Amino acid sequence: MPGVDAIAYGPDIGTEDDFRLLGGNIGGKRVLELGCGAGQNVVAMAKQGAHAIGLDFSAEQLAGARRLAEREDVKVELHKGDLAELVFLRAESIDLVFSAYALGLVTDLNRVFRQVHRVLKQGAALVFSLPHPAAHLIDDDDPTQPLLIRRSYFDRTSVNYDWEGLPLSAHHHTFSDLFTGLSRANFRVDTVLEPEPTADGHRTPHWRDAYKLVPRTLVLRARKEGV
Repeated sequence: MPGVDAIAYGPDIGTEDDFRLLGGNIGGKRVLELGCGAGQNVVAMAKQGAHAIGLDFSAEQLAGARRLAEREDVKVELHKGDLAELVFLRAESIDLVFSAYALGLVTDLNRVFRQVHRVLKQGAALVFSLPHPAAHLIDDDDPTQPLLIRRSYFDRTSVNYDWEGLPLSAHHHTFSDLFTGLSRANFRVDTVLEPEPTADGHRTPHWRDAYKLVPRTLVLRARKEGV
């Protein structure tokens, strides 16, 4: 697992050191993480010199992020709320927005895109990862069974699952949903990644051999255009 110095995009794949999507040195930049969880990434950004701002809907997770920041002796700015509620930020005040695996939990993703567009500076980037739409199609609950297709790619109902004892619902978005939503919010997509699993042999408890065949994570970078 990545340490607190690495900016992670998701389980069993590379980090920012591999993908290089955040524009190099983030020192001195105002960086917002949507869905910061227990703080690994927002703390890593602060350790790299960023003014790191984390937003999450879980008070428990934010408490963990505060403890981690204290342990690592860095300052982070943390807020509790819906990921589309960015009223605490001025327009065009943010240099970079990042999110790892949190936007898949958002019902109205287009509203998030519009709010992110408002707070980003002109030409600045939104970089995010979320479960790959293809990963929702497979039945991977029992790793001993053959790989099965369990739902239609065009079925946009939520996918319910358990994450370390916490029940979650992931909203299924097709690639065209994501691309169209970003375009309508005046973003230009300039990078699309479907990362292969890391080859170091280490696997999280959520690993399934099916991920060697079907992409598990989708990573997008989009830049603000228009007003």
